[in-house]
Amino acid sequence: MRHVSDSLPSELPPDQPPAAPDPAAMRERYRNMPLLGTDLAPAPMDQFTRWFTDAATAGVHEPNAMIVSTATRDGRPSSRTVLLKAYDHRGFVFYTNYTSRKGREIGANPYVSLLFPWHPMARQVIVTGRADRVGRDETAAYFRTRPHGSQLGAWASDQSSPIGTREELLARYEDLAARYPEGEQVPVPPGWGGFRVVPETVEFWQGHENRLHDRLRYVSEGDDWRVERLCP
Repeated sequence: MRHVSDSLPSELPPDQPPAAPDPAAMRERYRNMPLLGTDLAPAPMDQFTRWFTDAATAGVHEPNAMIVSTATRDGRPSSRTVLLKAYDHRGFVFYTNYTSRKGREIGANPYVSLLFPWHPMARQVIVTGRADRVGRDETAAYFRTRPHGSQLGAWASDQSSPIGTREELLARYEDLAARYPEGEQVPVPPGWGGFRVVPETVEFWQGHENRLHDRLRYVSEGDDWRVERLCP
């Protein structure tokens, strides 16, 4: 008697991994309302507030996650994801170790790019501008809002520097936890603090079908902003 399983294709050999998906065949059809110049707020930070609120309301996971791209003095780039911690008319603020790779690169070349990738909404916001350190009072005020463990982590990690093992990192943390138990104030690390990215351009990207995306970019002109439409 022929068993049902006899008609099924045989399984792959255990040493043969499944074929990887082909990225060139991946397609997403965007269906959104057009983004018109008349829809925009007068200033980019006001428009960012609108879209950031939309992303948070729509349930986008970590809508404050952004890709920060920096470059060395001779133009070698690097990127990583960090969390936006404040924004207002002056710009976008994130915190880091100033001796980290991004901190060192900003020290040598202050021009950076930010990217907010709100994929579920087929939206992106792309910022270019100059990163400057925030004041120590502002840094300290934010540091006090961090969970106790995150405060200790800022001390335990010599960010971007090589370390032998994870156990070594955990040992540093446990030593700090014994020195500053829960409920005791942790001092702000002297080499840790915020950067504010002062925007020079802010682009709002809205995906559409047939690759006819809307790209509207604010360009700084002194105290004013000019808006231009870019081809997708």
